[in-house]
Amino acid sequence: MDWIQADAIATAEAVRSGRVTAQQVTEAALARISAGDPALNAFTEVLAQQAIAQSEAVDGAIASGQDPGVLAGVPFAVKDLFDVAGVVTLAGSKINREHPPATQDATAIAKLKAAGAVLVGTLNMDEYAYGFVTENSHYGPTHNPHALDRIAGGSSGGSAAAVAGGLVPLSLGTDTNGSIRVPASLCGIFGLKPTYGRLSRAGAHLFATSFDHIGPFARSVRDLAVSFDLLQGSDPRDPICSDRPPALTLPQLSQGSENLRIAVADEYFATGAYPEVLQAVETVATALGATQRVQIPEAKRARAAAYIITSCEGSNLHFSNLVARPMDFDPATRDRFLAGALMPGSWYVQAQRFRRWYRDRVRELFEQVDVILAPATPCVAPHIGQETMIIEGQEVLLRPNLGLYTQPLSFIGLPILSVPLQQPGGLPIGIQLIASPYNEASILRVAAALEQMGIVAAPAIYPAQTPAIA
Repeated sequence: MDWIQADAIATAEAVRSGRVTAQQVTEAALARISAGDPALNAFTEVLAQQAIAQSEAVDGAIASGQDPGVLAGVPFAVKDLFDVAGVVTLAGSKINREHPPATQDATAIAKLKAAGAVLVGTLNMDEYAYGFVTENSHYGPTHNPHALDRIAGGSSGGSAAAVAGGLVPLSLGTDTNGSIRVPASLCGIFGLKPTYGRLSRAGAHLFATSFDHIGPFARSVRDLAVSFDLLQGSDPRDPICSDRPPALTLPQLSQGSENLRIAVADEYFATGAYPEVLQAVETVATALGATQRVQIPEAKRARAAAYIITSCEGSNLHFSNLVARPMDFDPATRDRFLAGALMPGSWYVQAQRFRRWYRDRVRELFEQVDVILAPATPCVAPHIGQETMIIEGQEVLLRPNLGLYTQPLSFIGLPILSVPLQQPGGLPIGIQLIASPYNEASILRVAAALEQMGIVAAPAIYPAQTPAIA
C-alpha cells in the first residue's frame, strides 16, 4: 500500500501495528517529495536527515513497548514561518536568510512531534504571509496539483499543494485574511482556521498580530480533527492562547449534522462569485437540507476594515526594514506594506471601533443558527501570472479579490473550515463552514457528514497524474 496516499490515521495505525515501520513511511515520503515537488515547488527545504532520525525514534519506542503517539510515523510539513530547531525561518523572504537558525520548534510542531508525527520539511508561501497566490519572487510560484499552470493560492500555498499533491497527508499553515481557506479551496482539500487564540502561535512569525491564526490542512475530516485535537492546549509562550482545556472533536464526527441549524449566507456572499461557485454552495445546502438564509451585516465594510487593520499592523511589524532595505522585499509585499505605513492613524482606530460592533452583530446570528455556509473563493484556481478577473461584469485585480469572502470573516475570531467539492473534468471549489467561537466541533461534524455523503472529498492528485485543464 502507498502509505503516503493513505490518510494519516490509517498510516499511524499501520505503524503502531507493525505492518510498516515509521522509517519506511518516511523514506517513501521523501522519495515522493523528490519525484513530485519539482513540478509543484511546494517545499523550501526538505529535512531528510532530521526526518529519518525522528522516524527511527518512533520505531524505537514501538520496539521497547512504549506508546509512539496518535500520529506515529505520519509525515507532515509546515509553512516556512514556523520555527524549526536548527533551520532558518524564511517566512518567504530574502531578508530572513540572514537570520540565525531557530533554537527550538514552534509549539505546534512540538505537539505534532510529541504525537509521533515526523516533520519532513518547510513549505513555500507569500512573503511574510501577505498574499493569496504564493507567486513568490524569491522562491518561485507554487503550482496547483490539479493543473500545474494554475496557482495554489496563498499565503499558505505550499502547505495546501503538498497535501493536495499527495506529498504529505498533513501540513500546517496560518490564516490572517484567508491564507488557509483560500489555498484549501483552490487546491481541493480541507483547511481549518480555528477560533482566534484556540491554538498556540508561539514560534510562528506573525503578520497581523490581532488576526493571525494557525491551523491544519488534510485530505480527510478525520485527519483534520485529530490534528486540531492534538494542537489544542494553553501555552505560556503565546499570551493570546486560550487556557480552555482541549475539546476533543474527533469522537464527535459520527454525530452527523441532523441536530444542527444550518443556514446559507445571503446578499454579499451570494453575489460576485462565478456561477459554478454559487452552484457549489447550493449543492452543499441541498445536501444538508439548509433552507434558511441569513444576512451577515456590513460585510463589505468589514472587508475594508480588515484591509486597513492588516496593512497597518503588518507594515508596523516590518517598518525598519521598509525604511532600510525596501528593494529586498518582494515588490508586491513592499508596496502593500508601504501603503499601510502611510495610512492615517485615525483610519486604524475607526476600523477597530467598527470591528467591535461587527463582531457583536455577527455573533448574534449564532443565536438563530449553528453553522453558516458561504463561498471560500469567488472562482476556481486562476492561472499563474494572471493579474485580473471579472466580477459582476467588471475587471478587477485578482490578488486582493481572492479574499472577497474570507476577509469579512477573518478579524472577529470565528472558527471556519473550507471543504472541497471536486468537479469532474474541472477544478475544485471550496465552501466555508462558519461557526461561533470555540464551536469547531459543529463545523467538523458538518464536514464529516458531507464527506460521508460523497458531496465533498479530497483525493491526492500526484503531479504526474495532473490532467490538462483549459
